[in-house]
Amino acid sequence: MFSKAFFSFVALAASVTAAVPSVNRRATCSNGKTTANDACCVWFDVLDDIQENLFHGGQCGENAHESLRLIFHDAIAFSPALTAQGQFGGGGADGSIMAHTDVEIQFAANNGLDDIIEEQRPFALKHNVSFGDFIQFAGAVGVANCNGGPQIQFFAGRSNDSQPAPDGLVPLPTDSVTDILNRVGDAGFSSVELVWMLISHTVAAQDKVDDSIPGTPFDSTPQDFDAQFFVESMLNGTLTPGSALHDGEVLSPYPGEFRLQSDALIGRDSRTACEWQKMIIDRANMLQKFEQTVLKLSLLGFDKTTLTDCSDVIPVATGTVADPFLPAGKSMADIEAACASTPFPTLSAAPGPETTIPAIPLDS
Repeated sequence: MFSKAFFSFVALAASVTAAVPSVNRRATCSNGKTTANDACCVWFDVLDDIQENLFHGGQCGENAHESLRLIFHDAIAFSPALTAQGQFGGGGADGSIMAHTDVEIQFAANNGLDDIIEEQRPFALKHNVSFGDFIQFAGAVGVANCNGGPQIQFFAGRSNDSQPAPDGLVPLPTDSVTDILNRVGDAGFSSVELVWMLISHTVAAQDKVDDSIPGTPFDSTPQDFDAQFFVESMLNGTLTPGSALHDGEVLSPYPGEFRLQSDALIGRDSRTACEWQKMIIDRANMLQKFEQTVLKLSLLGFDKTTLTDCSDVIPVATGTVADPFLPAGKSMADIEAACASTPFPTLSAAPGPETTIPAIPLDS
């Protein structure tokens, strides 16, 4: 979950203020759609706009994947430990990565996010919604476009009053498992919750670890919110998808697939391996854990009771996904099982020969 040219932006005035829940518990909006709260009506307009003009007609493509990534990078820059030392510890899911792009895009962990930030910002300005709200909304909508996607709750009402987050709070793929666990632990997340965050990699790709092969996915089904990432990340790495290995990259198991060093290590670490494997066994549990963890991320730095629940604006994902399988040409002998207490589930291989996984188009 990790520049090109960009321009500095003077953030919206803090006049986009935090909204408290309305006493009107049901509302019919001007477009005829209904919602539990009239403060949520604006989000139907945002939804129609971004589905057509940001997500290219509701695709689970590059912009949907990067919008989900942006949720994490904006929110996880939150450190109670720094705050306890008398320093600014970040505002959590406050939109600072969009309000202060000129600062935060310089952080190594945010490399490549300038594209999606600059694509998203005009929509937030057009609809007069805060950057923090928009980032959370776009991520929830984008991932709902993926086959079998989760139903992420969305709470609105963040202001645009933010300051740049400190550097060093977003984990890098070159970090050790201990360093990553310590970082997310400071933000309030356990070792199993780190695994649940990384469920996002089932619909993800790399662009900047090896910028010669942008759009290289982390599993063979990047449009499906399935468990393939957890299967394929445990296959023995045998090849380099680009011309050479780069910092933060390890050998890939399959042509056209990319493997982050951090993913490989977390999947094989004794503190996280069994939870990693568990994601393969029970997809309903995987979806529930992801929804729960993204909600927790979205509320970092905020009091839920001061926000408005606009979850009923988020589309319900459609489509179906296959049960976990081994990619064609692989067998159980290629699995590097790491959970000491539970055997790796027995999976069948897809029929046919090994083929190259296509890159995700950058204009999708």
